[in-house]
Amino acid sequence: MLNIRSFNLGPLQTNAYLLTGTDPAKGIIIDPGMNPAPLVRAIQDIEIEAILLTHAHFDHIGGVDEIRKLKNCPVYLHALESDWLTSAKLNGSLMWPNVSPPMTTDPAEFDLDEGQTLELIGNTFRVFHTPGHSPGSVSFLCGNDLFAGDVLFRLSVGRTDLPGGKERDLLDSIQNKLFKLDDDVTVHPGHGPKTRIGFERANNPYVS
Repeated sequence: MLNIRSFNLGPLQTNAYLLTGTDPAKGIIIDPGMNPAPLVRAIQDIEIEAILLTHAHFDHIGGVDEIRKLKNCPVYLHALESDWLTSAKLNGSLMWPNVSPPMTTDPAEFDLDEGQTLELIGNTFRVFHTPGHSPGSVSFLCGNDLFAGDVLFRLSVGRTDLPGGKERDLLDSIQNKLFKLDDDVTVHPGHGPKTRIGFERANNPYVS
């Protein structure tokens, strides 16, 4: 059982996800973005077991420091971006001073990698390494719910013009990993509305 609440956070309208299982008093957060006050209010009475990051761009990590300290919970991030949390240059917050102040926080407590499984809130989350938008981008699959970060969107894909982005890697991640999933898997992206794998496989104009 997985209960999903989404929060549209910050100037780039990043989707943060609060997930709970059979016990509504325990949860995890995926990508706590900037200006996280609505999310912080929602977790006031919830024990947060972990913060999972699909990648470490500034708009996805803006709430990490506040929530980690508030809830004393560990952060999970792919090893290829292990130093991005501590570097405002690497996480991109130096590039857009009109959008974000320079942003840094402590390193993640745990690394993520391809094929890993995480047992959290009574559910199993399978980790896919899905680079292209960024070197350490990952997607999390729990049952028929996929949390894809900025890899795959409804009728669109993640941008590859940021440092470390590679279009070839992005298309490979989508075609050879995400599009191998069942048609009815729901995609919960880092921005914009949710979609389904089957719909994107048939209709996404960026992936042939």
